[in-house]
Amino acid sequence: MKAEICESSDHGHSPLSPSMYGSLALERAARLFRALGDEARLSLLVRLSQREACVTEIADASGEGTSTISQRLRLLRSEGLVKRRREGKHLFYSLVDDHIQNLLANALDHSQENHRRNL
Repeated sequence: MKAEICESSDHGHSPLSPSMYGSLALERAARLFRALGDEARLSLLVRLSQREACVTEIADASGEGTSTISQRLRLLRSEGLVKRRREGKHLFYSLVDDHIQNLLANALDHSQENHRRNL
């Protein structure tokens, strides 16, 4: 019995091709996924997807220290996931763009669907 070839169009998405992206883009994407791979940082990004917030607000809401939150935000900013703006003595952080918002939503939706399928 011969196995059928599965077409990516059968699954509702277009195929990605390595030739579409250079090695620099792949390297940056890998760094982005490493930054997203920590539950505390991911939770922080989800919080920022709702609205911008300053370090103090985030620390108070999470029950963690401002230095811990600042360290996470520094890493997320260095990977291009969040941006900041200064207002007086306060730094306000938000997601850098809708790509990050969509990436978070897709990842969380996928994880919930995958969990339901495996029940």
